[in-house]
Amino acid sequence: MRIAVVQTASSYDKAANRDAVSRLVAEAAQGGPDLVVLPEAMMSDFAVEGESVAEAAEALDGEFVTTLRKAAVEHSVAIVAGMFERSCDEHRPYNTLLAVGPDGVLLGAYRKIHLYDAFGYKESDQLTPGDVAPVVVQVGAHSVGLMTCYDLRFPELSRALIDAGAEVLVVPAAWVRGPLKEHHWTTLLTARAVENTCYVAAAAQNGKKYCGLSQVIDPQGIALASVGEADGRAFAEISAERLADVRKRNPSLRNRRYSVTPS
Repeated sequence: MRIAVVQTASSYDKAANRDAVSRLVAEAAQGGPDLVVLPEAMMSDFAVEGESVAEAAEALDGEFVTTLRKAAVEHSVAIVAGMFERSCDEHRPYNTLLAVGPDGVLLGAYRKIHLYDAFGYKESDQLTPGDVAPVVVQVGAHSVGLMTCYDLRFPELSRALIDAGAEVLVVPAAWVRGPLKEHHWTTLLTARAVENTCYVAAAAQNGKKYCGLSQVIDPQGIALASVGEADGRAFAEISAERLADVRKRNPSLRNRRYSVTPS
């Protein structure tokens, strides 16, 4: 499977963001990917602290998802991208990842579990956490586990996704810049790949607020492709043979003495 990770910054203009999605998927599709990964909050950027993203939130049959489905069908690619989804609390929507198949069918929706209440920010003031359950979708012959940004700091979720069959962890993000934050981002992405002997595909927002540094990492922790700070995209091949070989030589999953079950 060939994966494209796309790096860009969304805005508060939802129509402009939808246009950007259509354009970015079309551009990425020229590289022949099976899966295009867009950043977290691609539908609309996060509100500044003290304000709300509730007015921007949509249902799963809204304009943003319609745009994703249309782009997927037009270019025969699967797409993962982030949005704010209406919840039972009208003031606090979900931070949701959508996975759409190349036929436009919704493969799955992951509602972010770990809200970013850290580094002086409180995401839970604006958003409702999702149910504690791993979400794994099938893209072609590969099982893809969905994680969002701050989830990266919680290895239990990545391990639950692996135990649910994921071979690739997809991590859309809007990783906020700050002292050591870029170091944390790259270190944690590599750690999740190495400890789970899996691929990790991370698509991050960039610009003034976010660090960028989108990349695809293989099961040995090797960066196969990456983007710096500017807008861009990177492509990498995911190989079942490579995955099996690494897991044979480094059977850390098989050698575990206990497993973690979400509760």
